[in-house]
Amino acid sequence: MLCTATFTYCLYTIKLTLLQTASQSILGVNYGQLADNLPPPSATARLLASTAFQKLRLYDSNPKIISAVETVPSISLLVGVVNGDIPVLASSPSAAASWLASNLPSLKSISSISVGNEVFSFGGPSISAQLVPAMENLLSALPPSSDIKISTVHAMDIMSQSNPPSAGAFKPDFSTYLDPLLAFLNRTGSPLMINPYPYFAYASDTRPETLAFCLFQPNPGRVDANSGLTYMNMFDAQVDAIRAALDAKGFTKVEIVVAETGWPHSGDATEPGATMENAREYNGNLVTHLRSLSGTPRVPGKSVETYLFALYDEDLKPGPTSERSFGLFSLNLTENYDAGLLKNAISFAPAPAPGPSTSIPKDTSASAPTQGMPTQSTTTVTSPSISPSTSCGVSVRGSEANGTIQPASGEIKQNLKQLDFPYEKTHLHSNLMAIIVRRHWI
Repeated sequence: MLCTATFTYCLYTIKLTLLQTASQSILGVNYGQLADNLPPPSATARLLASTAFQKLRLYDSNPKIISAVETVPSISLLVGVVNGDIPVLASSPSAAASWLASNLPSLKSISSISVGNEVFSFGGPSISAQLVPAMENLLSALPPSSDIKISTVHAMDIMSQSNPPSAGAFKPDFSTYLDPLLAFLNRTGSPLMINPYPYFAYASDTRPETLAFCLFQPNPGRVDANSGLTYMNMFDAQVDAIRAALDAKGFTKVEIVVAETGWPHSGDATEPGATMENAREYNGNLVTHLRSLSGTPRVPGKSVETYLFALYDEDLKPGPTSERSFGLFSLNLTENYDAGLLKNAISFAPAPAPGPSTSIPKDTSASAPTQGMPTQSTTTVTSPSISPSTSCGVSVRGSEANGTIQPASGEIKQNLKQLDFPYEKTHLHSNLMAIIVRRHWI
C-alpha cells in the first residue's frame, strides 16, 4: 500500500512539474556585442545569474561568452550562425559538421541555433536559397540524441499584411524560400523566430493613443473586424498577425518565438518616444503581460517565448542615437531602469485589467480594410480610427506605388559596407535598413 501511494505521489509530482513547465513564461535577452566597452563575459554571467532571464541570445558563437554562461545553470543559449557562414554549412553535411566542431565544441547550455539573422531581408537571393540546406546539414551534424532546435530569425518585413491581425500574410515574393523553411520548422518541431518592435510603429504615428497602445497602457482597444477580437496592445497584434499568416499556410503547429523586441531609453530630438520612462513602461509592462500567461486574443492562456533587446547599449552601432540606447543594464551592471528583471524583484501578480473584453460579437457587415482600421462601435469597445500611413514595427520610409511595396534607397546599407559592419553582427533594426511595409496595423 505504501509503495502504491508513493508511486502515485511521484506520478502526480511529475505531472504537476510538466504542467508548470508547459505553462510558464520563457523570458530571454539579446546580447549584442557591437561595442568596445562591454563588461567581461565573467561579469555578464554573474549579472545574468541575478536576473529572471532563462535564456540568452547571441548573434554569433563567441566562445568566451558561451564558456562563461555555461557556469550559470539557470541560463540556456540561443546562438547564431552569421550570414556569411551559411554557404559553408549549405555546401555539405561534412562542412556543417566541421563548422559545429570548430564553433560549438560544447553543446552543454545550447537550446537553439539561429542560422543567420534576417536573411530574407538582407541576405539576397543566393544566401536565401542556401538557408534551408544549411539548416538541414547543421541538424544532421548534431548528436542523434540532441534536442537543440534549428531555426532562423526574421524581421517583420516578411509580412505583406497584418491589418487587421487576422489577415496576416507573408510576402509572396519570399514564398520560394519561406515555404521550404516553414516545412522544415514544422517537421523538426522548431519555432518561427520574429522581431516585432512596437516602438517603430509608434515612431510612424506619434498620437498619444498610439503610444498607450504600444506601451500596454490603458486604452479603448482596437477591434479586428474579421475576428471580432479586441486588441489592447501592439505586441499582441503583431504576434497574432504572424500566427494568422502561419495558420493560413497550414502550419498551425509551428510555434512563434519573439527573438527581439525592445524600446530605446534615449534618442535624438527627431526620435519621439525614445525616453527612459517609455522604455521602462514598455519592457516592464511586457514582462508583466508575459508572466500573466494571458496570451494573445487569438491564442489566449499561452505566453510566447520572448527575448528582450538588449542586455547593454552598443556604442559602435551606426545610425541615430536610439540604435545605441536599447540597453536594459548599464556597463556597471546596474539596471538602467526597473523592469522587474531581477530575481528579487519578480512579481507574479496578474497583469493590470485589460479593460474591454477581448471577445466581441463579430460584425458580419464589416470587411477587412485594406489600410487602417475603421472606427467601430460595439457594446463594449469603441475602436479609434487608425491612420493608413503607418507601419507595424517597421519604419515608414520609401514609397508605395500602385498598391505594391517599393524599397527605399540603399544608402544606409551601402554606408554599412563602407564602415565594414557585416549586417548580421550589427543587428540594426528594420527601420535603418529602409524596409518599407505600409499595410500594417497601428
